[in-house]
Amino acid sequence: MSIFDKLFRSRSIVSQSVSDGSSSNMEQIYLLLQDNLRSIKEVIGNSDDIIFREFRIGGNGGGIDAVVIYTDGLVDTKSVQDFIMETLMVDIPNIDLKNKAIGDVLTVGDMQHITDFDTLFTRLLSGNAILLLDGYAQGFSIGMSGFKDRGVTEATGETVIRGPKEAFSESIRTNSALIRRKIKHPHLWLETRQIGRVTKTDVSIMYINGIVNDKVVEEVRQRLDRIDIDGILESGYIEELIQDEKYSPFPTMYNSERPDVIAAELLEGKVAILVDGTPHVLVVPALCISFLQSPEDYYQRADIGSLLRILRFIGIFIALLGPSLYIAITTFHQEMLPTQLLIGLAAQREGIPFPAFIEAIMMEITFEILREAGIRMPRPIGQAISVVGTLVIGQAAVEAGIVSAAMVIVVSITAISSFVVPAMNMSIAIRIIRFPLMGLAASFGLFGIIVGVIALVLHMCSLRSFGVPYMSPFGPFILADQKDTIFRLPQWAMVSRPRLINQKNVIREQNHSPKPGQK
Repeated sequence: MSIFDKLFRSRSIVSQSVSDGSSSNMEQIYLLLQDNLRSIKEVIGNSDDIIFREFRIGGNGGGIDAVVIYTDGLVDTKSVQDFIMETLMVDIPNIDLKNKAIGDVLTVGDMQHITDFDTLFTRLLSGNAILLLDGYAQGFSIGMSGFKDRGVTEATGETVIRGPKEAFSESIRTNSALIRRKIKHPHLWLETRQIGRVTKTDVSIMYINGIVNDKVVEEVRQRLDRIDIDGILESGYIEELIQDEKYSPFPTMYNSERPDVIAAELLEGKVAILVDGTPHVLVVPALCISFLQSPEDYYQRADIGSLLRILRFIGIFIALLGPSLYIAITTFHQEMLPTQLLIGLAAQREGIPFPAFIEAIMMEITFEILREAGIRMPRPIGQAISVVGTLVIGQAAVEAGIVSAAMVIVVSITAISSFVVPAMNMSIAIRIIRFPLMGLAASFGLFGIIVGVIALVLHMCSLRSFGVPYMSPFGPFILADQKDTIFRLPQWAMVSRPRLINQKNVIREQNHSPKPGQK
């Protein structure tokens, strides 16, 4: 007995009339083909990109009416013609489908049964072809996706000199394939769900079973399942809906557009969240130190990577506290400066109508506007406008006596130092915090800066990312995990994974390589 005969005998649903015009997506597929077509057309309206191709299959005097429905632009129309239409209308015109399962006829790899209209519309608008037969209360979803994507290109936001250049695209299947190219292990598991009542966006979680913490995976599942929103258009929607701390400037979820970075995070026992339609993949749990590390740190030798990290931390210190220290010293603590330098600064500030705090605020806001304008303007002129605008405005402001030359230097170094942070969301957080620290410096001098830094550290130590302390391995201090924080030890010395993230499979290298000089 064929699958069609089994379905026909087991189904007790009779054909229902849809003439009342109230069609629900949750209704079951009808037995009669014309009822199904009428119901589908009522829901999708007169959309010209939804193609209905009605035909008749089977022969020997008793053919079956059928229809193939697909979305133009999302489906490979040539595959529909070659593997569905040609097969059913030309290759097997005399085969009676009541005695043969449709799966034995069509030469396609991805084919699933559908029994309700809700699933039908989801598959249809996701790039699948739908096959409906007259007299059968079910349909078939056939994988024929053929929409165009951007493809695999070079990463633009996380550039490296040495290392892979490929980046994620907007296709979730392309992104998962790029990760599987890095990790060829059967325990790399992928779970997909659809989020968004209207957009029905595919959202996948990816992890390595046996390495990941099962509690973190379950927490990710629960937070995703609690989302009830009409649309998800980018991973930023997911990040804002499931993050731990909603009112902190610091990001508690890491994101990257590089497959090698995501693969390295998965190997540490973290969970990746892939969202269809965006090249940015989320990673949880996220630690503060992760936002300050570059993938190139691991592609250079350990000593070079450590030196680059130290330079990066110095740049972060300048980006955070540079203007604040200048304001505090020139306003309250002039005795800390050498006499010649103090005289020079006093001469520069002669005739300046504003205090140092107002100078810094004006210049910082000006630089932020130029930075934003450079990003939003067309690419060929954006970089030129940002550089030339900075030089012209800075020089003009000094000559007009609005700001001092020293303030322009301090703000310029601060702006340049903010670019050393590899993660853009952490760089934005540092730029936000810079302004309150400048206010504290203008009000209380170095004492205000110290109080602000202490409050900042306490706030960061109170944060958690999916149950993991945000400041680990510094707070709480874990000596074994210091091998990959400020300094990076050689690969043969990093034999264990972070302990607070992974508690099942801690050992990274069972038989690690001997130290240099050993055999």
